[in-house]
Amino acid sequence: MNVYESRPIREYIEGNPYVGRGIAVGMTGDGKTAVTAYFIMGRSENSRNRIFVEEGEDLMIRPFDVSKVEDPSLIIYYPVRLVGQKLIVTNGDQTDTIRDFLQEGGSFDEALRTRAFEPDGPNWTPRISGLLCFEDGFRYKMSILKSADAAGSACSRYFFEYPGIPGQGHFLHTYITDGSPIPTFCGEPERITVPEDIDAFAEEIWTSLNEDNKISLYVRYTDIATGAAVSRMINKWEEK
Repeated sequence: MNVYESRPIREYIEGNPYVGRGIAVGMTGDGKTAVTAYFIMGRSENSRNRIFVEEGEDLMIRPFDVSKVEDPSLIIYYPVRLVGQKLIVTNGDQTDTIRDFLQEGGSFDEALRTRAFEPDGPNWTPRISGLLCFEDGFRYKMSILKSADAAGSACSRYFFEYPGIPGQGHFLHTYITDGSPIPTFCGEPERITVPEDIDAFAEEIWTSLNEDNKISLYVRYTDIATGAAVSRMINKWEEK
């Protein structure tokens, strides 16, 4: 068994009906580009009624049809925000918590210690977060906040920190697969290979996600030396 093996992200997604929301972070093989991707899936009409919209350097989620919104509290948020030389990517409104702490001189870890999993029992959806840091090279952090028990009585917080390694990244998602209740992700973020080409990475993720449950995908490649970024965004509603 090779514990250091990195696998294409599609191998963690294909054939799985529901991995929920997912964050991937890493570096291209030439060591010049930092990579992140974020996708959302959904089973209910309320969850599926969403699209990604870019606002400058940030990414936000909006309802596709405002008239069909039932409860915006856990589905409408900014998943990506740029703060100085740091890029935040999360699956909820903890994006803004992290931003506020960073702007006030605090840290990623400190911000997330004030938050917990989503209050959507019995699933208790984990909050997953990533932070790409561009000062003095490239490194990144990831975190998952999840229920410590089936009753949602306490929160377990896990933090991971990685150096940028050419061609390698990590993938963190909210669920193992579909279920009732839905089983939350377990263990360390999964090791993935990172393609050089942004379009290849976007296509690999999008075509691997379950057709019925996938909603939107955002992929961003950032030049580590200059900070210049390019992105790709796919919204299922806009493909129809």
